[in-house]
Amino acid sequence: MGIMEFLDDHSSHGGAIGAIIRAVIRFFQFILAIVVCALYGVDLQNAHRAHSYTDGRWVFAEVVAGLAAVTTIVYAVPFVKSYWAFGWDWILFILWTALFGLFGSLYIHYHPSPKQSGQIRMKHAVWVDLVNMLLWFITAIYSTLIFFLFRSDRRTLHTGRAKV
Repeated sequence: MGIMEFLDDHSSHGGAIGAIIRAVIRFFQFILAIVVCALYGVDLQNAHRAHSYTDGRWVFAEVVAGLAAVTTIVYAVPFVKSYWAFGWDWILFILWTALFGLFGSLYIHYHPSPKQSGQIRMKHAVWVDLVNMLLWFITAIYSTLIFFLFRSDRRTLHTGRAKV
């Protein structure tokens, strides 16, 4: 069986093109979550080496990025229908929004000198947070639409008895 037959068989909505688009978006979500882990992890590692205070904001960034990376790995399992977990996509979108707002308020208006490489790195990290937020927003909207519009059973959510 070729890749196109596999995608046609295992993509419930949108056909092969839809499956490829979803896979590309999830791939970028995974890669950018790892990038965020690396960008914020540098400061956490430096604080650990200096036996200094570990700032909770950086820990929050690592937790959000870790949750996003693990989620994309789970969604990559062939028979997992990620649209059933549309609520989790919305939660991750909200977490990325909070992360972008938190670090955006710290670094967007800051103008570091070229010698402040850590500050420049954090200013770049804010924009990676924004891209992550937008990608999770896209997948949250898509998953919600798929869940409510294209359910095969089409029964009410409350009792499950009435057909919609």
